Amino acid sequence: MMFVRLSAAIAAVSLLSSAALAQGAKPTDPQIAHIAYTAGVIDIKAAKQALNKTRSKEVKAFAQDMVRDHEAVNKQALDLVKKLKVKPEDNDTSRTLSKNAADKLAELGKLKGAAFDKAYIDNEVAYHKAVDNALETQLIPSASNPELKNLLQTGLKIFQGHEQHAEQVAANLK
Repeated sequence: MMFVRLSAAIAAVSLLSSAALAQGAKPTDPQIAHIAYTAGVIDIKAAKQALNKTRSKEVKAFAQDMVRDHEAVNKQALDLVKKLKVKPEDNDTSRTLSKNAADKLAELGKLKGAAFDKAYIDNEVAYHKAVDNALETQLIPSASNPELKNLLQTGLKIFQGHEQHAEQVAANLK
């Protein structure tokens, strides 16, 4: 049990580690936009995998919320970058996020039933903690455009709610 939680936490933290963030390099607004969008896409993919695999009503409801909310925030992000005429810029953090997420999805894909539900929700708790922390400590403070900063702050509030929701689902799965 503890190992599953620890491995989920390590996986989520590694999702957000990269040379740029680890070395304290300040990401640019186009890089921040790409990182935030990528993080949303990752959670949408994980939620869609959960919707295909779970039989739990609670896990299914959580996954549906993740798809709905992350798609809505990503749409706002795309609308904003179009309005600002900014092209999101791929970067080491985005690439690391995508690679580690693909590995995690493959790992979760091998699980079934209650083992999948537990691993998925534990990963969601850890992932949202890591994303929320990255938003608070790296991305929001580094954003220079006020509209981007505002969107990230709105996203943070939503994602903090996701973290709490995931913790509630995890507690109910025990």
